[in-house]
Amino acid sequence: MNKKVLKKEIVPYILLLFAALFILFYTDMFGGKTHELTYNEFDTYLKDNKVTELTIMPRTDGMVYEVTGKLEGYDSNESFYATLPLSDSMIDRILEAKDVKDFKVIAKSDPSSGFLVQFMFNVLPMLLLVGFALYFFNRQMGSSNKSLDFGKSRAKLSESNGNVTFKDVAGLIEEKEEVAELIDFLKNPKRFQKMGARIPKGVLLVGPPGTGKTLLAKAVAGEANVPFYFISGSDFVELFVGIGASRVRDMFRQAKQNAPCLVFIDEIDAVGRQRGTGLGGGHDEREQTLNQLLTEMDGFGANEGIIIIAATNRPDVLDPALLRPGRFDRQVTVNLPDVKGREEILEVHARNKIFAPSVKLSNIAKRTVGFSGADLENLLNEAALLAVRRDKNEITMAEIDEATDRVLMGPAKKSKKYTDKEKDMVAHHEAGHVVLGLKLDDANDVQKVTIIPRGYAGGYAMMLPREETYTSTKKELLERITGLLGGRVAEEIVYNEVSTGAHNDFEKATKIARAMVTEYGMSDLGPIQFETREGGVFLGRDYNKSKNFSNEIAHEIDIEMRKIINECYENAKKIISENRDLLELIASSLLEHETLTKEQIDYLAVHGKMPVDDDNEIEVNDEAIEELNKEEVKKNKTKKEKKDEKTD
Repeated sequence: MNKKVLKKEIVPYILLLFAALFILFYTDMFGGKTHELTYNEFDTYLKDNKVTELTIMPRTDGMVYEVTGKLEGYDSNESFYATLPLSDSMIDRILEAKDVKDFKVIAKSDPSSGFLVQFMFNVLPMLLLVGFALYFFNRQMGSSNKSLDFGKSRAKLSESNGNVTFKDVAGLIEEKEEVAELIDFLKNPKRFQKMGARIPKGVLLVGPPGTGKTLLAKAVAGEANVPFYFISGSDFVELFVGIGASRVRDMFRQAKQNAPCLVFIDEIDAVGRQRGTGLGGGHDEREQTLNQLLTEMDGFGANEGIIIIAATNRPDVLDPALLRPGRFDRQVTVNLPDVKGREEILEVHARNKIFAPSVKLSNIAKRTVGFSGADLENLLNEAALLAVRRDKNEITMAEIDEATDRVLMGPAKKSKKYTDKEKDMVAHHEAGHVVLGLKLDDANDVQKVTIIPRGYAGGYAMMLPREETYTSTKKELLERITGLLGGRVAEEIVYNEVSTGAHNDFEKATKIARAMVTEYGMSDLGPIQFETREGGVFLGRDYNKSKNFSNEIAHEIDIEMRKIINECYENAKKIISENRDLLELIASSLLEHETLTKEQIDYLAVHGKMPVDDDNEIEVNDEAIEELNKEEVKKNKTKKEKKDEKTD
């Protein structure tokens, strides 16, 4: 229990106890009116037989009696008090008066003669006074010397047998191997030293947010049998200059005392940013902290047995001196998981949840391209919340689909009302994306399409790549742009007018087209990179960003971009015009059902109608997919024959 909380709980009870004891021993003193009598007055009342009650108590000094009692005519709350000399004659007179008057006489011993009372009223007050003085002095010294604690490290020591292990980290096979090598070295260093190998002094975990960098570090703490310190990069930086450097020194001092050990620094970009950047120069406190960190990791002093693990999602802002060999020797990139990794992550987060038999995690993994581990955990949690809200005993695919939409676009706005014309236009817009996704080989596949408003969108089509690849060809990018323009083209063909619903499609298409011209060299301007993807890390770097092209080239870039967009637009118009019946079929199905899944879309493309019931849906879907695969094989065979004819 916290000492401060313990003090707050005990002190009131101690005070209450003293108050009760005080009342117990001194009730008689404050109970009523007391008359103090002299010796002669008491002797006169005694001779006149006016005493009705008497209590005699000798003092410990052995010289006098303390006498209390009541006289005739006293009220119930009145009494007298007198001090008499200690003599036998006085006792004899009192006994004679008792024989005549027959009043009550009580003899008591001195209460102050007891050890407890002696302690309470002689020793305890002094102890309380001294204790209060010491408490007040320590409190004043503590409040005035808090600045002395600024230089102490905020790193916390984690227990080696943590709850998180490598079994809880799914989808990061290579990353776990890299980190496990550090643990093996700490457990058996001779195995590496025999081959003359030097273990890296620092490992930097790099990757997008939510990919599991901190979780991987927690797993290291759970697997390692060595002390594990963890701290955030922001814990080093303080208002006063020099405090951060002092904390770094103290952290390494503690680590050296417990070597071999691991130190994990989360969000190291808070302290490891490049020095001397920005309009107003560098941050002096942060730079001094970074300098001290660089020195401790690989300076003049020996730093054996301490391995630093750091995590960041902004490696581009780190100082080059921090990344050189001897400091952070190794960078481990923690990327977004692929379909297999997503399935493993879903299995980890599905351990404590109840799913319907129809829910297959492999299908969920295929539909969640681009999701991080944190996104997948949030997806299953949202599905569980929806199942509870709907009073269900298990999580079904309906909750999974709804949770996916909520994570991507936000909750459905069912209260928002469409006009008939607006609803019909949205249905044709989304159907345009679907048609191009079906007819173009390399366009993004539409996994789900809906006309239910979510977020700022009146409807949306979930367009995902058919296969996850590391590179894209020019044809794939052009068809991806064509698929994005399908909504606007459908509006123009059907209504001969356009709406504002395609602004997000244009944004994505323009980014792809500009990257093709300025980064990928996929235009008539040639294989030249005019721009680089450089984030706006510092304000000064933004203002000093150099241009890799002249104003004339900028004009040609605009022409090439417009050329790509226009060609894709015309291609989309041609395809949708040739498949007008399919467009109307999908649009009418959307107006009736509001949401279509990939399986339903495939069935529509083959049979021209929606599935009859849910029980037949799986078999029908398999048949539809098989039919589509046969058509694609025929197309690819025809294309290959035409290509061979041209070659001949």
